[in-house]
Amino acid sequence: FTVQNGSSTSRQSSSALQMSSTSNNEEGVSRRTLFQSAAALSVASIASTFNPELAVAAGSPPTAAELARIKTGYDGLTYLLENFEAETTVCRENGGECKRDAERVRKYLGLRSTTDPLFQIEKVFVKVKYMDVDPDEIESFFEATEEWNTAQNMSNSMAFISQFAEYNPGGGKDEVLKYLDEAQKQVIQARGALKKILKAIESAS
Repeated sequence: FTVQNGSSTSRQSSSALQMSSTSNNEEGVSRRTLFQSAAALSVASIASTFNPELAVAAGSPPTAAELARIKTGYDGLTYLLENFEAETTVCRENGGECKRDAERVRKYLGLRSTTDPLFQIEKVFVKVKYMDVDPDEIESFFEATEEWNTAQNMSNSMAFISQFAEYNPGGGKDEVLKYLDEAQKQVIQARGALKKILKAIESAS
């Protein structure tokens, strides 16, 4: 009888320890979750303190002028593609020698001047998420912004390399054309991404 009673007491003690351990684990998870939330809030507060403009713009949708920049940039890329050879050919005055130049590609992509329509257009993309975009277009929109970033960076790289390809060891005019062709392909991708983005924006109208 004493042994059985001891065994029963042992089982009760074990059960109590398990319940206590479970409770402690749950409390630990709860504390970690609370800490993570508090930390995130603190980071956001600090960012707002040191950058008031960020705090004001954080939840603001883009203005009509900012949205117009996307459409203007899209039209510019369309024009570039339709007149690619002419836009990337520079001739000296008075009938001088002509050569291919990729500088215009970078300008149309918003990489040359703060006045270019697509200059830092990613900041406008961030604001679009505060618009009432059709849920069916949201995934396509975020994919398109990633496609834009990739295409812009690749086209910029190819255009930049082409400017020096003629004078590099083993280079020449053929190398210039090769990299210009690659830049053009990326411009096509960039324009396609802007088209998707514009479609998502139109769904919020």
